[in-house]
Amino acid sequence: MERTALFDSSGHYRYLLGRRWQAGGQTVAFVMLNPSRADAACEDPTLRACIQFAQRWEYAALSVVNLFGYRTPHPEVLKAIADPVGPENDAYVLKAAATANRVVLAWGNQGCLRQRDRAMLTLLAPYQPKLSYIALNRSGQPRHPLYSQRSLPLQSFPLVEVL
Repeated sequence: MERTALFDSSGHYRYLLGRRWQAGGQTVAFVMLNPSRADAACEDPTLRACIQFAQRWEYAALSVVNLFGYRTPHPEVLKAIADPVGPENDAYVLKAAATANRVVLAWGNQGCLRQRDRAMLTLLAPYQPKLSYIALNRSGQPRHPLYSQRSLPLQSFPLVEVL
C-alpha cells in the first residue's frame, strides 16, 4: 500500500493523508473534522474505517482532509487553539476535491465549531456533483465513518438545501 501524509513544518497541522492500494482506478476524498494520530507510517481506527468504506465502494485510493488541520486526538482542544484550521488547510481541501472522483463529507456533530461546516460547504460548492455522505446525524451533520455501518451506501449530499 502506498502511504502519504503532508504536515506543516511544525508538525502541528496535517493537511493531507493518503492511501493507495491499487494502481490506477478512482479516488475518494473524505472530509472529516480534524487529524488524529494517523500519518504516513500508521493507520488509526478512523483511517481503517475509511479504507474499508473506500474498498467496499471499489475505489483504488483515498485522501483525507479536514475542516481543521490541527492534529489532536481530542477535538475539544480545537476550541482553545488560536488557529485550528491552519494557513494551508483550505487549499489542500480544494485540491483533494478537484482530484477525487467522489468527496465524502464525514465530520460528525462537531463540524459546527467556529461555523467550519458552513465555510466548508461554501468552499466545496463548485464540486456539488461529487459531494456525498454515508449517513446524517440527528443534528443533520454528516456522520463520521467510525460510527457508521460499513454496509451503508453513499448518498448524494443536498448542498442546495443546506446553504
